[in-house]
Amino acid sequence: MTDTAAPISQTERITNLDTIRGFATLGILVMNAISFGLPRPAYFNIDYAGSDTWLDWTIGVAGEIFIDQKTMAMFSLLFGAGIVVFADRAEARGRRTVRLSLWRNLLLLLIGLIHTAFWFGDVLTLYAICSPVLLVMRKRSARTLFITGGLCIAVSAVAMIIAQAVIEPSTDLGEYWVDENVAMSATVGVAFLLDFGGRALGAMLIGVGLFRAEIIQGLKPAAFYHRMARIGFGVGLPLSVLGAVIHMTNDWSGDVTLIGAVPNIVATIPMALGYIAVITLWNQRSTTRLHERFRAVGRMALTNYLTQTIIGLLVLDGLFSFDTLSRTQIFIFIVAVWVLQLSWSEPWLNRFRFGPFEWLWRVATYRKLQPIRR
Repeated sequence: MTDTAAPISQTERITNLDTIRGFATLGILVMNAISFGLPRPAYFNIDYAGSDTWLDWTIGVAGEIFIDQKTMAMFSLLFGAGIVVFADRAEARGRRTVRLSLWRNLLLLLIGLIHTAFWFGDVLTLYAICSPVLLVMRKRSARTLFITGGLCIAVSAVAMIIAQAVIEPSTDLGEYWVDENVAMSATVGVAFLLDFGGRALGAMLIGVGLFRAEIIQGLKPAAFYHRMARIGFGVGLPLSVLGAVIHMTNDWSGDVTLIGAVPNIVATIPMALGYIAVITLWNQRSTTRLHERFRAVGRMALTNYLTQTIIGLLVLDGLFSFDTLSRTQIFIFIVAVWVLQLSWSEPWLNRFRFGPFEWLWRVATYRKLQPIRR
């Protein structure tokens, strides 16, 4: 193996990125598990299914306020930062940075398409599609990246507002909100695509900016992250609560579903930044075994993300049928998977250099067999 294809050493790793990625990987399961165990509209509409008790409702509403889209935003921010890390290191080692990065993300697209064949909620495909934009923008100033990312998220919010104004909720929302057996209209489909794509690309660009500003690496003093957490939660939490209140006070009516999502769209980045600040403050403390376990989950993010789908489809979709599970039961499943992934990731990396899917991705990227054992 040549030096240019050498794996990142322990001393080169940015532990703050690993720790944040570990939390984001576990957190995204809270979103995805609903889609594994309940009909598709239940992901967006808490009233649709799985909410038979006060505990189910509490879990559903808390998930919408604190988790929904926030962990994906963290994942997206980290993907943007990861693009920069890979490109900068490839450039420093004298490799053809753009060509290698595009090839790497073409492989990610292939992984995402295979994942999509089994489950509709894949994010890897979208990340791979957006990656050329990140490569073009990666050397821009942090300010430019923040502004461009913010504009992308604004497109997402505006698309939902316009769509709400022109649709007929009872027929157009379909599988998005009302009936899993009815396709959503083209208008809702386009709005949803702009929403999902705008938020993802916007967060990735902001993630590149956070890296260029040396924020996401955990290099700022603790006082900076305390202030970042206060501002992030101070802006994001009221907006997220507002979105949930709009839905609840209107009995989850389709007449307000898209407009009710707008506060949550705007809240995603501030809330994600608040979480990142808190995690960074924790990561700046003396390293404990728990730190190592979360970092290991983050280093195996691709493997853990894909195995969440495998386990979820086998257990929630394979052993149970839709409409038989409650949100409480699904949350118990989520906690069990968290324990499993926190338990297996560190022992695996004590024996091997990469997670299994990370290793396959790396071998295909460099088109050369890489040693996996330590």
